[in-house]
Amino acid sequence: MLIAMKRELEIQKDYLQGATIETIYFGGGTPSILSKSELHDFLDTIAKQHNIAEHVEITLEANPDNINPAYLKDLKDIGINRLSIGIQSFFDEHLLWMNRTHNASESKKCVLDAQNQGIDNISIDLIFGYPLLTPEQWEGNLAQAIELDVPHISSYSMAVSPDTALSHQIKTQKIPNISEEASAADFLKGKEILIKAGYDHYEISSFSKLNFQSKHNSNYWKGVPYLGVGPSAHSFNGRERQWNVRHNKRYIDALNTNIIPAEVEHLSPQNALNEQIMTQLRMKEGIYLPDILANYGQEWTQQILEDAKPYLSSGRLIKNGNYLLLSTEGQLYADIIAADLFQ
Repeated sequence: MLIAMKRELEIQKDYLQGATIETIYFGGGTPSILSKSELHDFLDTIAKQHNIAEHVEITLEANPDNINPAYLKDLKDIGINRLSIGIQSFFDEHLLWMNRTHNASESKKCVLDAQNQGIDNISIDLIFGYPLLTPEQWEGNLAQAIELDVPHISSYSMAVSPDTALSHQIKTQKIPNISEEASAADFLKGKEILIKAGYDHYEISSFSKLNFQSKHNSNYWKGVPYLGVGPSAHSFNGRERQWNVRHNKRYIDALNTNIIPAEVEHLSPQNALNEQIMTQLRMKEGIYLPDILANYGQEWTQQILEDAKPYLSSGRLIKNGNYLLLSTEGQLYADIIAADLFQ
Protein backbone atom coordinates (compact mmCIF):
# COMPACT_ATOMS: atom_id res chain seq x y z
CA MET A 1 0.00 0.00 0.00
CA LEU A 2 2.76 2.47 0.91
CA ILE A 3 4.47 1.84 -2.42
CA ALA A 4 1.26 2.69 -4.24
CA MET A 5 0.74 5.81 -2.13
CA LYS A 6 4.26 7.01 -2.86
CA ARG A 7 3.59 6.41 -6.53
CA GLU A 8 0.46 8.52 -6.27
CA LEU A 9 2.52 11.31 -4.72
CA GLU A 10 4.90 11.21 -7.67
CA ILE A 11 2.10 11.25 -10.27
CA GLN A 12 0.31 14.08 -8.45
CA LYS A 13 3.41 16.22 -7.84
CA ASP A 14 1.98 19.11 -9.88
CA TYR A 15 -1.55 18.93 -8.45
CA LEU A 16 -0.95 21.88 -6.09
CA GLN A 17 0.99 23.83 -8.74
CA GLY A 18 4.10 24.30 -6.66
CA ALA A 19 2.34 25.67 -3.56
CA THR A 20 4.34 25.46 -0.34
CA ILE A 21 3.12 22.66 1.91
CA GLU A 22 2.13 24.12 5.29
CA THR A 23 0.61 20.99 6.83
CA ILE A 24 0.95 17.24 6.51
CA TYR A 25 -1.69 15.04 8.10
CA PHE A 26 -1.50 11.27 8.63
CA GLY A 27 -5.12 10.30 9.22
CA GLY A 28 -7.83 7.86 8.31
CA GLY A 29 -7.74 4.42 9.87
CA THR A 30 -4.83 4.06 12.26
CA PRO A 31 -1.63 5.52 10.80
CA SER A 32 0.10 4.94 14.14
CA ILE A 33 0.59 1.31 13.10
CA LEU A 34 3.30 2.57 10.72
CA SER A 35 6.89 2.23 11.89
CA LYS A 36 9.38 5.05 12.29
CA SER A 37 11.16 4.07 9.08
CA GLU A 38 7.89 3.85 7.09
CA LEU A 39 6.76 7.29 8.24
CA HIS A 40 10.21 8.79 7.66
CA ASP A 41 10.35 7.32 4.15
CA PHE A 42 6.91 8.71 3.32
CA LEU A 43 7.83 12.17 4.62
CA ASP A 44 11.00 12.04 2.54
CA THR A 45 8.92 11.23 -0.57
CA ILE A 46 6.70 14.24 0.11
CA ALA A 47 9.75 16.49 0.50
CA LYS A 48 11.14 15.32 -2.84
CA GLN A 49 7.93 16.24 -4.67
CA HIS A 50 6.91 19.46 -2.90
CA ASN A 51 8.22 22.60 -1.25
CA ILE A 52 7.80 22.19 2.52
CA ALA A 53 7.30 25.20 4.81
CA GLU A 54 10.01 25.77 7.41
CA HIS A 55 7.54 25.41 10.28
CA VAL A 56 5.32 22.76 8.73
CA GLU A 57 2.65 21.25 10.98
CA ILE A 58 2.87 17.44 10.82
CA THR A 59 0.00 15.63 12.54
CA LEU A 60 -0.44 11.93 13.19
CA GLU A 61 -3.76 10.45 14.28
CA ALA A 62 -3.42 7.76 16.92
CA ASN A 63 -5.41 5.68 19.35
CA PRO A 64 -4.20 5.53 22.97
CA ASP A 65 -3.35 1.82 22.79
CA ASN A 66 -1.15 2.32 19.71
CA ILE A 67 1.44 4.63 21.23
CA ASN A 68 4.12 4.23 23.90
CA PRO A 69 7.12 6.29 25.03
CA ALA A 70 9.54 4.63 22.57
CA TYR A 71 7.21 5.17 19.62
CA LEU A 72 6.54 8.75 20.65
CA LYS A 73 10.29 9.41 20.73
CA ASP A 74 10.52 7.98 17.21
CA LEU A 75 7.74 10.30 16.03
CA LYS A 76 9.47 13.33 17.48
CA ASP A 77 12.80 12.28 15.96
CA ILE A 78 11.36 12.24 12.40
CA GLY A 79 9.61 15.61 12.76
CA ILE A 80 6.03 14.75 13.67
CA ASN A 81 5.10 17.66 15.91
CA ARG A 82 1.36 17.22 16.52
CA LEU A 83 -0.76 14.32 17.74
CA SER A 84 -4.51 13.86 17.33
CA ILE A 85 -5.57 11.20 19.81
CA GLY A 86 -8.95 9.46 19.63
CA ILE A 87 -9.68 9.31 23.33
CA GLN A 88 -13.50 9.75 23.08
CA SER A 89 -14.10 9.28 26.83
CA PHE A 90 -12.31 8.84 30.14
CA PHE A 91 -14.91 6.31 31.41
CA ASP A 92 -14.16 2.62 30.90
CA GLU A 93 -17.80 1.57 30.57
CA HIS A 94 -18.34 4.12 27.82
CA LEU A 95 -15.25 3.04 25.89
CA LEU A 96 -16.44 -0.57 26.12
CA TRP A 97 -19.88 0.46 24.83
CA MET A 98 -18.22 2.28 21.91
CA ASN A 99 -16.17 -0.85 21.10
CA ARG A 100 -12.94 1.04 21.66
CA THR A 101 -9.81 -1.06 22.23
CA HIS A 102 -8.28 1.20 24.88
CA ASN A 103 -9.28 1.99 28.45
CA ALA A 104 -9.43 5.18 30.49
CA SER A 105 -6.04 4.58 32.09
CA GLU A 106 -4.41 4.33 28.66
CA SER A 107 -6.19 7.53 27.61
CA LYS A 108 -4.50 9.51 30.37
CA LYS A 109 -1.16 7.76 30.07
CA CYS A 110 -0.72 8.38 26.34
CA VAL A 111 -1.18 12.14 26.81
CA LEU A 112 1.31 12.24 29.68
CA ASP A 113 3.79 10.10 27.74
CA ALA A 114 3.58 12.44 24.74
CA GLN A 115 4.13 15.48 26.94
CA ASN A 116 7.10 13.79 28.62
CA GLN A 117 8.63 13.21 25.16
CA GLY A 118 8.33 16.92 24.38
CA ILE A 119 5.30 16.72 22.07
CA ASP A 120 3.17 19.52 23.44
CA ASN A 121 0.88 20.11 20.43
CA ILE A 122 -1.77 17.53 21.29
CA SER A 123 -5.41 17.34 20.26
CA ILE A 124 -7.86 14.88 21.77
CA ASP A 125 -11.30 13.83 20.53
CA LEU A 126 -14.21 13.72 22.97
CA ILE A 127 -17.71 12.46 22.15
CA PHE A 128 -20.95 13.73 23.68
CA GLY A 129 -24.67 13.21 23.16
CA TYR A 130 -24.84 9.41 23.55
CA PRO A 131 -27.35 7.62 25.83
CA LEU A 132 -24.89 6.43 28.49
CA LEU A 133 -23.41 9.87 29.09
CA THR A 134 -24.81 11.85 32.01
CA PRO A 135 -24.27 15.62 32.32
CA GLU A 136 -21.98 14.96 35.28
CA GLN A 137 -19.88 12.49 33.30
CA TRP A 138 -19.58 14.92 30.38
CA GLU A 139 -18.30 17.56 32.79
CA GLY A 140 -15.94 14.93 34.19
CA ASN A 141 -14.50 14.22 30.73
CA LEU A 142 -13.91 17.92 30.15
CA ALA A 143 -12.38 18.37 33.60
CA GLN A 144 -9.95 15.53 32.91
CA ALA A 145 -8.93 17.06 29.58
CA ILE A 146 -8.37 20.43 31.23
CA GLU A 147 -6.35 18.81 34.03
CA LEU A 148 -4.14 17.07 31.44
CA ASP A 149 -3.54 20.52 29.90
CA VAL A 150 -4.14 19.40 26.32
CA PRO A 151 -4.05 22.53 24.12
CA HIS A 152 -6.65 21.37 21.58
CA ILE A 153 -9.96 19.56 22.01
CA SER A 154 -12.21 18.34 19.19
CA SER A 155 -15.68 17.79 20.59
CA TYR A 156 -18.22 15.86 18.52
CA SER A 157 -21.82 14.81 18.98
CA MET A 158 -22.26 11.11 18.40
CA ALA A 159 -23.78 10.41 14.99
CA VAL A 160 -25.64 7.22 14.12
CA SER A 161 -24.58 5.86 10.74
CA PRO A 162 -26.93 3.46 8.95
CA ASP A 163 -26.13 -0.27 8.89
CA THR A 164 -23.99 -0.11 12.04
CA ALA A 165 -24.29 -2.05 15.30
CA LEU A 166 -25.38 1.15 17.05
CA SER A 167 -28.08 1.78 14.46
CA HIS A 168 -29.37 -1.79 14.87
CA GLN A 169 -29.45 -1.50 18.67
CA ILE A 170 -31.50 1.68 18.44
CA LYS A 171 -33.91 0.21 15.87
CA THR A 172 -34.46 -2.88 18.05
CA GLN A 173 -34.87 -0.62 21.10
CA LYS A 174 -31.99 -2.24 22.97
CA ILE A 175 -30.72 1.26 23.70
CA PRO A 176 -32.51 4.63 23.48
CA ASN A 177 -32.08 6.83 20.45
CA ILE A 178 -29.70 9.79 20.47
CA SER A 179 -31.44 12.72 22.18
CA GLU A 180 -31.10 15.99 20.27
CA GLU A 181 -32.00 17.89 23.44
CA ALA A 182 -29.31 16.14 25.50
CA SER A 183 -26.77 16.60 22.72
CA ALA A 184 -27.54 20.33 22.52
CA ALA A 185 -27.23 20.65 26.30
CA ASP A 186 -23.85 18.87 26.23
CA PHE A 187 -22.64 21.16 23.43
CA LEU A 188 -23.60 24.31 25.33
CA LYS A 189 -22.15 23.07 28.63
CA GLY A 190 -18.92 22.02 26.91
CA LYS A 191 -18.54 25.41 25.28
CA GLU A 192 -19.16 27.17 28.60
CA ILE A 193 -16.64 25.05 30.51
CA LEU A 194 -13.88 25.19 27.90
CA ILE A 195 -14.13 28.92 27.28
CA LYS A 196 -13.99 29.50 31.03
CA ALA A 197 -10.83 27.33 31.09
CA GLY A 198 -9.14 29.57 28.50
CA TYR A 199 -9.93 27.77 25.24
CA ASP A 200 -10.93 29.63 22.09
CA HIS A 201 -14.00 28.19 20.34
CA TYR A 202 -12.60 28.86 16.88
CA GLU A 203 -14.74 26.34 14.97
CA ILE A 204 -17.98 24.58 15.86
CA SER A 205 -16.28 21.35 16.97
CA SER A 206 -12.86 22.78 17.87
CA PHE A 207 -11.42 24.45 20.96
CA SER A 208 -7.81 25.55 21.31
CA LYS A 209 -5.48 27.43 23.56
CA LEU A 210 -3.56 30.39 22.16
CA ASN A 211 -1.48 29.47 19.08
CA PHE A 212 -2.71 25.86 19.06
CA GLN A 213 -5.40 25.99 16.39
CA SER A 214 -5.18 23.14 13.90
CA LYS A 215 -3.51 24.71 10.86
CA HIS A 216 -4.53 21.74 8.75
CA ASN A 217 -8.23 21.88 9.57
CA SER A 218 -8.30 25.68 9.46
CA ASN A 219 -6.87 25.65 5.94
CA TYR A 220 -9.56 23.19 4.89
CA TRP A 221 -12.35 25.39 6.25
CA LYS A 222 -10.80 28.41 4.53
CA GLY A 223 -10.81 26.64 1.16
CA VAL A 224 -7.05 26.22 0.80
CA PRO A 225 -6.22 23.54 -1.85
CA TYR A 226 -4.95 20.19 -0.59
CA LEU A 227 -3.81 16.83 -1.90
CA GLY A 228 -5.08 13.60 -0.37
CA VAL A 229 -3.22 10.34 -0.94
CA GLY A 230 -4.48 6.79 -0.42
CA PRO A 231 -7.75 4.84 -0.80
CA SER A 232 -10.81 7.07 -0.19
CA ALA A 233 -8.60 10.18 0.02
CA HIS A 234 -10.11 13.48 -1.18
CA SER A 235 -8.27 16.32 -2.94
CA PHE A 236 -9.16 19.90 -3.87
CA ASN A 237 -7.23 22.25 -6.15
CA GLY A 238 -9.51 25.28 -6.08
CA ARG A 239 -11.42 24.34 -9.25
CA GLU A 240 -12.40 20.72 -8.75
CA ARG A 241 -12.64 17.99 -6.17
CA GLN A 242 -11.60 14.39 -6.59
CA TRP A 243 -11.85 11.31 -4.43
CA ASN A 244 -10.00 8.04 -4.74
CA VAL A 245 -11.62 4.63 -4.96
CA ARG A 246 -12.20 2.98 -1.56
CA HIS A 247 -11.18 -0.53 -2.66
CA ASN A 248 -7.56 -1.23 -1.71
CA LYS A 249 -6.77 -3.68 -4.52
CA ARG A 250 -8.35 -1.49 -7.21
CA TYR A 251 -6.38 1.45 -5.84
CA ILE A 252 -3.07 -0.43 -5.97
CA ASP A 253 -3.74 -2.01 -9.38
CA ALA A 254 -4.56 1.38 -10.93
CA LEU A 255 -1.40 3.01 -9.62
CA ASN A 256 0.68 0.11 -10.88
CA THR A 257 -0.40 1.33 -14.33
CA ASN A 258 0.21 5.01 -13.46
CA ILE A 259 -3.52 5.82 -13.27
CA ILE A 260 -5.04 7.84 -10.42
CA PRO A 261 -8.16 5.84 -9.46
CA ALA A 262 -10.36 8.85 -8.71
CA GLU A 263 -13.66 10.44 -9.60
CA VAL A 264 -13.53 14.16 -10.38
CA GLU A 265 -16.16 16.84 -9.81
CA HIS A 266 -15.72 20.18 -11.53
CA LEU A 267 -17.16 22.87 -9.27
CA SER A 268 -19.54 25.36 -10.81
CA PRO A 269 -19.42 28.89 -9.36
CA GLN A 270 -22.67 28.09 -7.56
CA ASN A 271 -21.27 24.93 -5.97
CA ALA A 272 -18.04 26.69 -5.03
CA LEU A 273 -20.03 29.46 -3.33
CA ASN A 274 -22.18 26.99 -1.42
CA GLU A 275 -19.09 25.13 -0.19
CA GLN A 276 -17.60 28.42 0.97
CA ILE A 277 -20.80 29.24 2.85
CA MET A 278 -20.81 25.81 4.52
CA THR A 279 -17.17 25.84 5.61
CA GLN A 280 -16.80 29.52 6.59
CA LEU A 281 -19.98 29.43 8.64
CA ARG A 282 -18.36 26.80 10.86
CA MET A 283 -15.59 29.22 11.77
CA LYS A 284 -15.71 31.70 14.63
CA GLU A 285 -15.29 34.63 12.21
CA GLY A 286 -18.05 33.44 9.87
CA ILE A 287 -18.62 34.36 6.21
CA TYR A 288 -16.51 37.25 4.93
CA LEU A 289 -18.96 39.16 2.72
CA PRO A 290 -16.41 41.23 0.71
CA ASP A 291 -14.84 37.95 -0.41
CA ILE A 292 -18.24 36.71 -1.59
CA LEU A 293 -18.83 40.00 -3.41
CA ALA A 294 -15.42 39.95 -5.14
CA ASN A 295 -15.68 36.32 -6.26
CA TYR A 296 -19.38 35.86 -6.94
CA GLY A 297 -20.91 39.29 -7.50
CA GLN A 298 -23.49 41.65 -6.08
CA GLU A 299 -26.58 39.56 -6.84
CA TRP A 300 -25.56 36.49 -4.87
CA THR A 301 -24.15 38.59 -2.03
CA GLN A 302 -27.44 40.45 -1.67
CA GLN A 303 -29.40 37.21 -1.86
CA ILE A 304 -27.35 35.71 0.97
CA LEU A 305 -28.13 38.76 3.12
CA GLU A 306 -31.80 38.47 2.19
CA ASP A 307 -31.89 34.77 3.10
CA ALA A 308 -30.12 35.57 6.38
CA LYS A 309 -32.80 38.03 7.57
CA PRO A 310 -34.96 35.51 9.49
CA TYR A 311 -31.91 34.21 11.33
CA LEU A 312 -30.64 37.72 12.03
CA SER A 313 -34.05 38.55 13.49
CA SER A 314 -34.07 35.43 15.67
CA GLY A 315 -30.50 36.03 16.84
CA ARG A 316 -29.14 32.79 15.38
CA LEU A 317 -27.03 34.81 12.96
CA ILE A 318 -25.05 37.96 13.74
CA LYS A 319 -23.76 40.56 11.29
CA ASN A 320 -20.48 41.89 12.64
CA GLY A 321 -19.16 44.47 10.19
CA ASN A 322 -18.25 42.58 7.02
CA TYR A 323 -18.84 39.19 8.62
CA LEU A 324 -21.94 37.01 8.92
CA LEU A 325 -21.52 34.57 11.80
CA LEU A 326 -23.42 32.12 13.96
CA SER A 327 -24.44 32.98 17.50
CA THR A 328 -24.05 30.29 20.16
CA GLU A 329 -27.68 29.27 19.64
CA GLY A 330 -27.16 29.39 15.88
CA GLN A 331 -24.31 26.90 16.15
CA LEU A 332 -26.87 24.29 17.17
CA TYR A 333 -28.56 24.77 13.78
CA ALA A 334 -25.45 25.30 11.64
CA ASP A 335 -26.30 22.77 8.93
CA ILE A 336 -29.89 24.02 8.55
CA ILE A 337 -28.80 27.67 8.39
CA ALA A 338 -26.03 26.94 5.89
CA ALA A 339 -28.49 25.07 3.66
CA ASP A 340 -30.90 28.00 3.76
CA LEU A 341 -28.11 30.34 2.67
CA PHE A 342 -27.08 28.13 -0.26
CA GLN A 343 -27.63 29.71 -3.65
